[in-house]
Amino acid sequence: MTRLQQHYREKVVPQLMKELGLKNPMQVPRIEKITVNMGVGEAVADKKLIDNAVGDLQKITGQKPLVCKSKKAIATFKLRAGLPIGAKITIALPRVRDFRGTPSRAFDGRGNYNLGVKEQIIFPEIQYDQVDKIRGMDITITTTAVDDKAGRALLDAFNFPFRK
Repeated sequence: MTRLQQHYREKVVPQLMKELGLKNPMQVPRIEKITVNMGVGEAVADKKLIDNAVGDLQKITGQKPLVCKSKKAIATFKLRAGLPIGAKITIALPRVRDFRGTPSRAFDGRGNYNLGVKEQIIFPEIQYDQVDKIRGMDITITTTAVDDKAGRALLDAFNFPFRK
């Protein structure tokens, strides 16, 4: 059993059962997945940009990302069906430079949490000198919580760094 699973079972589940008034441990919300998505619209003109974005995501997460391809053609964007235009990966939240916490208002109403990052250079794994272009990314934490209160309680129990 991994360290986070043990922490979840021994500390988070009893705490949330008491806090949310749940009777069964299976009712306690849990994190299903964390997805990091980086859109690279400029890859239509230069295919090397998608390789750089994939490399950045791989350095940040330690895993190989999936290259996302366009589903249909859009003439105004010079986009053809099947062109690579982004990359995504499912991971845990990585370390961040100069981190001051995440906003607590970014829940979607169903217990899932969304976070936007404007620059990939905030991660210590990225060398600023080797970055060809500053790109942002979206981070989504998908939970089994039924509402924002339960999702917030779950992330608080995992000591998620919300801003005060």
